[in-house]
Amino acid sequence: MAAVAGVFLFFSSGAFAAEHRARLSSDLEQHLRSGSHQRASVILSGTASETDAIASRHGATVKKRLRHGVVLDVSPEQLAALAADPAVPHLSGDATVHRMMALSAQAIGADQVQSGIGGLSGFTGRGVGVAVIDSGIANHKALNSQVIASLDFTGDQHGRDEYGHGTHVAGIIAGGSEASYAGVAPGAHIVSLRVLGADGSGSTSDVIAAIDWAIENRARYGLRIINLSLGRPVFESYREDPLCQAAQRAVDAGLVVIASAGNFGKTPDGQPIVGGIVSPGNLPDAITVGALNTKGTAMPSDDVVASFSSRGLTHIDGVLKPELVAPGNRVVAAAAHGSAIVNDYPERLMGGEGNHAYIELSGTSMAAAVVSGAAALLLEAAPGLTPADVKLALQVTSSRVAGAGLIEAGAGSLNVAAATLLVTGQSEPAVSIAGELADPSGVFYVTADTGGTNVGSLAAPVTLLWTALDPESHVSLGSDQALPTSIVWTNSIVWTNCIVWTNSIVWTNSIVWTNSIVWTNSIVWTNSIVWTNSI
Repeated sequence: MAAVAGVFLFFSSGAFAAEHRARLSSDLEQHLRSGSHQRASVILSGTASETDAIASRHGATVKKRLRHGVVLDVSPEQLAALAADPAVPHLSGDATVHRMMALSAQAIGADQVQSGIGGLSGFTGRGVGVAVIDSGIANHKALNSQVIASLDFTGDQHGRDEYGHGTHVAGIIAGGSEASYAGVAPGAHIVSLRVLGADGSGSTSDVIAAIDWAIENRARYGLRIINLSLGRPVFESYREDPLCQAAQRAVDAGLVVIASAGNFGKTPDGQPIVGGIVSPGNLPDAITVGALNTKGTAMPSDDVVASFSSRGLTHIDGVLKPELVAPGNRVVAAAAHGSAIVNDYPERLMGGEGNHAYIELSGTSMAAAVVSGAAALLLEAAPGLTPADVKLALQVTSSRVAGAGLIEAGAGSLNVAAATLLVTGQSEPAVSIAGELADPSGVFYVTADTGGTNVGSLAAPVTLLWTALDPESHVSLGSDQALPTSIVWTNSIVWTNCIVWTNSIVWTNSIVWTNSIVWTNSIVWTNSIVWTNSI
């Protein structure tokens, strides 16, 4: 019997080891296939005891500890061994994240909310804390009273904004002092969590650490919102992406997570791209924001989606994104004196000097900051809102953007005046922007694989669009009711003559496109879903 048992155990163990292979993010897969001899930084999720045991077993160096895992420094041989370890279900690369850089308060109705609308008192976001996870925040007159705490996760430990991105983002959200360049929610307060260095890039693990810090310290600093005007390529499903999972923990803890869609809407020669949404904007429960070009006016009738703004569906999971669009083209806000952006683009300075200067920038980073400010106004007006409530209110009150479909504009253009009326129980959320009636779209995205639990509790006329139906079907675009033809605003939901975002794209300072890019009038998105000229 002992001999039989011994044979069984040997056979069972050997077969399991031979068959097991951890799921790897696509960047790690590419690293192994390339035959590179370079070492890699790998995120391994698990408890301290679990990850220490695995690291010790393979001689891997623990480079950094996270609250829910570690970052390991590994050779290609160690990476292959980790992938074959039965105790390792999944590995992700500690990829580089980048800022997503490309407002008119009147264009989104924020001026009406601040001055008072529908008989309500004015709201400025007072008492609402926003964690700005970015390149830091400089000493600037417009932000001196708004920034209540600063932490540096990059290892530099000086907290300055050497790049200049975080200062501009914070100014859009809550900048005060200068009426012409005031932020959307000048009464809100900011906590600066620095994760990007002087070149505007940083590590995924630092962003994860900053998110987890915000979760743990949300009560201490009154944090209700996390702004993520940054991103990296989608290398794996959001269900396994450690950056997305950190963002999901924040949502589950009651924080509204607002992320930029990305600036990958076109190639350098102007060809449109679909599927360029970046992580963590591919997370269903994040409010992912694309950029709107207001053409320098507050009137919505001339607005268009900025050509650089990333379109959905998301790579790998096929989640319908973005949620909505907001002003993100030529937005003026605080400039970080002496920063890389100011030094590289002095022609974009719009006035003032030193810590009184303002600069004009464009990108989905700016658009996400606009929405974070809008969310702060809503949370002051109705403090009991959940993240799902905020998402619903912002989406269903957004207005259609002419010439843009769901994968470009989401539910439509931000209208925080209408959203404020909705969350405060006003009977009619339709409002006028610069003299033009902005009809609400009534569109809201839900994730069906969560059983609809993220629908929100607000009473509103809604057309539900189900996305990411289940792990097997990848994509579903449907409704709990007959899908109105008005939802299909243009043929852009049925994308044609566009480049499909694929794993073959090399993410560098200049994107390299390979021969596997598909140029057809009928694009196959996944093995099971084919988009043609009819839905």
